[in-house]
Formats: sequence, C-alpha cells, structure tokens
Amino acid sequence: MKRRMPSLLTASLLLAFTSFTVHADDDEHEGRARIPLLPKYQQECSACHVAYPPGMLPAASWQRLMNGLPKHFGTDASLDAATTKALSTWLTANAGSRSAPPQDRITQSSWFLHEHDEVPTRTWQRVSIKSPANCAACHTRADQGDFNERFIRIPR
Repeated sequence: MKRRMPSLLTASLLLAFTSFTVHADDDEHEGRARIPLLPKYQQECSACHVAYPPGMLPAASWQRLMNGLPKHFGTDASLDAATTKALSTWLTANAGSRSAPPQDRITQSSWFLHEHDEVPTRTWQRVSIKSPANCAACHTRADQGDFNERFIRIPR
C-alpha cells in the first residue's frame, strides 16, 4: 500500500489548530500573552468598532490617532482630556513594534494585508461585512482581542 504525504491543506490546518492566539506584533507566535483590554478603552472604542488590541499599531500611530479624535476617520470621536490621556498612555505602553501603516490604518498594514491576502475583494464588499475594518464580521472573538484563525466564520 502506498503511503500518502499529508497535503499542504492538512498541514496548514494542523498548524492553525495548534498555534497560539494570533497577535499583531513581531512576537505573535512566541506565546506572548494577549494584553487584557483596558475597560475604559473597550467601552469608548467598541461603541463604534472593535476595540483593536494595542499591539496592532505602533506607539506613534496610537499617538496620532488619539491626538486626532475630533476627526477620527471622518467622525468626531472626541473624549474628555483625562480619558484621552489615560487611553493614550495605555495604548502607547502596549503598542506593537512594527512600522506605522499608511494613514495609521490597521487594514493597510503589511501584516494585515499578508494575513488577509486570500480574501477576495468581493468578500469585503458583502453587506454582512462592509469593510476590512469590520473584524467582528468574521472573527467571532474579535471583541475579546482573539483573532485566532480557528474562530473565523465568514458570513454570506
């Protein structure tokens, strides 16, 4: 009887099921613990979108975003000075170490584009997804900061 080598798909699935929780920083596969989200950060930011884990952007990007809250991607996301300072301090202390993506957009970062390179453009345009920034549409644990591939469910 001929012995079959495991397929690339089988090997990829095995790797996905045995890997650590996905992080957006350089040490993502070295077992680094996920940073628990600051409750105030989660409360303020998840009112409009997923409260992205701080490691998804470098400190300079978080500083620019927090300084630009009155014009946050076309929306006034202003916060009081004390909250802005507290969130800025926490975000920069827990920021990633990659280079800043264009316009400080997570969805334009090289790691994001690499991780999502198999997603067809038409998938992002589905009414149920709307945009690459809508992480929670496919990542069922995005609200917990968990982007592990085994919890992806792409809606129709």
